[in-house]
Amino acid sequence: MRRLEDLERERALKAGQIRPVPAAASTKNYITPAGYARLKAEHERLLDAERPALVKVIAWAASNGDRSENADYIYGKRRLREIDHRIRFLGKRMEAAEVVDPARSGVEQIFFGATVTYRDGDGSERTVSIVGEDEVDPVRGHISWISPVARALNRAREGDVVKLNAPSGPVELEVLAVRYVALDD
Repeated sequence: MRRLEDLERERALKAGQIRPVPAAASTKNYITPAGYARLKAEHERLLDAERPALVKVIAWAASNGDRSENADYIYGKRRLREIDHRIRFLGKRMEAAEVVDPARSGVEQIFFGATVTYRDGDGSERTVSIVGEDEVDPVRGHISWISPVARALNRAREGDVVKLNAPSGPVELEVLAVRYVALDD
């Protein structure tokens, strides 16, 4: 039998209210310096600003008397649990972080931090940067180092053709350019 917590977590995931924990949360967390700075800034903001302000609201609401029908108290406590959970998650991610600067020279193969331009089977060109799990941003072309595309491109060189096992079938990717540059924020 499923617990109420599990059902609420599934509902929140579907609604986009919380983010799923990455599959490799217990392994090394490769991340760029900019990504680490964003994690640290969020952690500090939650710990130093949001949490203390929320604790004040909860204390005020608790002083008003009956807590069973006090919405400020009930929802404040729920939000406090969410913040505490996120603080713990960020702390663990930063603890496991392996910061790798993508701006390096002399590397010809594709590894973490590479910015790669490739042509797919349809002939369309795409440029992606291989970043950490916490930095994924498809709009900016940032893909996770554990994504299928990044795994297919791993260790390839400029001019190589690699095979990507896509759901629709195998796709060949031709590597057109490999660069290692600092990624903007």
